[in-house]
Amino acid sequence: MMTSEDITRIKRGPADLEERIEQLIKQKEILKSACRKAGRRIEELEGEISIIKGIGMNSPEMRAAKARIEELERDNEIFRNDIDRLTEDKLNLETILRK
Repeated sequence: MMTSEDITRIKRGPADLEERIEQLIKQKEILKSACRKAGRRIEELEGEISIIKGIGMNSPEMRAAKARIEELERDNEIFRNDIDRLTEDKLNLETILRK
């Protein structure tokens, strides 16, 4: 005996599956296209990053900045030594004045 569910299933039958297959094929093509586009964009960005890294670290501006940093570090060390010397002189002077 056939129920109403069986009749509904028979009506939908193979035509419904064929339609679903067509939908999935279209969806697959859309996704493949999106993946190709994303892959190309990733390759472009990787190229740009390598260019930026190559230019950035070896550019004249970067070399000048590194030289300036080294100069400032040397100055900082000189000033630190001056402060230590002056602090010691101050302590010596205070000791002399207490006597």
